[in-house]
Amino acid sequence: MQIKGKNVLVTGANRGLGRTFAQTLLNLGAAKVYAGARDPSTVDLPGAIPVRLDVSDPATIAEAARAHPDVDIVINNAGISEPKVSLLDDGARTALDTQLATNLFGVLSVSQAFAPSLRKRHGAVVNVLSALSWISLPTSLIYSITKAAAWALTNGLRTELHADGVQVLGVHVGYIDTDMVKNVTAPKTHPQVVVDAVLKALEAGEEEVLVDDTARQVKAGFNAPRPAYLGEKLS
Repeated sequence: MQIKGKNVLVTGANRGLGRTFAQTLLNLGAAKVYAGARDPSTVDLPGAIPVRLDVSDPATIAEAARAHPDVDIVINNAGISEPKVSLLDDGARTALDTQLATNLFGVLSVSQAFAPSLRKRHGAVVNVLSALSWISLPTSLIYSITKAAAWALTNGLRTELHADGVQVLGVHVGYIDTDMVKNVTAPKTHPQVVVDAVLKALEAGEEEVLVDDTARQVKAGFNAPRPAYLGEKLS
């Protein structure tokens, strides 16, 4: 999927990774970059077209799809991560519902709304997932559940859209140096590095991209005698 001359929607485009996506798409010659944000007034990127889009609100998604029926590429970038919550705490269900609304159902709703345009234009969907789609850490149990579900959703979308010539690209990456993980001390990848790798994979027609060593090592570990997703072995 070539980017030059295409119309691209980026969710969560007002800051962080989403803003980097939008800027790079403009630099690469995208005809239009629709910058989705809950508050479009926060989109300050020259050349981008602000779009009111809250991925947890089906009404704003439907309106965005009606207003912009010429989208060739959807980049489902918007995501949230809540503070550490134990799966056995009373608040686990509430935390899961909150994150699923954005990380899973937001991806589904945006993909559904723009599917007619993508099918007509033989476009592409890019879903920003995570290495945590494949492994759970004590600090991100809820987030991992939502990203694992979004990975399965991505695979399902690929199955459904393949016959229509729509490319579906899943993105797996470790920590990205944005505000979402500002308190994390582990190594982080610069947003520009992530965007460059994703857009290169998009233009190459790929269906999955492992951006950094973290994602590559976690996936390679599936074949280990004891895969990392099993956690520590009981003594």
